[in-house]
Amino acid sequence: MEENYNETELKPIFDLSLEAQGFLKETAKWGYFLSILGFVFIGLIVIVAFFIGSIFSKFNSIGNGINPMMGISGGIFSVIYLLIGLVYFFPVYYLFKFSSKVKNAFKFSDNQQLNASFEYLKSHYKFMGIVALIFLSFYVVVFFMTFIVGIISSL
Repeated sequence: MEENYNETELKPIFDLSLEAQGFLKETAKWGYFLSILGFVFIGLIVIVAFFIGSIFSKFNSIGNGINPMMGISGGIFSVIYLLIGLVYFFPVYYLFKFSSKVKNAFKFSDNQQLNASFEYLKSHYKFMGIVALIFLSFYVVVFFMTFIVGIISSL
């Protein structure tokens, strides 16, 4: 997906207009808001991870013995929630760094900060693209497995 190029051939070709600068500042503000919101949700996921085991054990003790989750330990759910929080952390962190660096770039008129911010934005989208590919692959595998099981069960 990456283009092959020689960095010595690259030359600065863009001079951002005032309108483009305004769009970039607004994007940084929304990115900052979304990253803070993401960190809050990651915190909630981690908190839930520590209590999900006791929640499921409570449900198992209340039921009539017909609970589909009876055989699954609450610790497994805790690990799953912690893994979800870990995976969710990276795109939120990249978005936060992008937004912070764009704000600093405009605040101090620092072109290096602006360049660094776009590196974090690239990392954010690259991570999201890889996660999307993983999920698409998973969906394709599940679809074909469902299709094969459907054919076998109809025989």
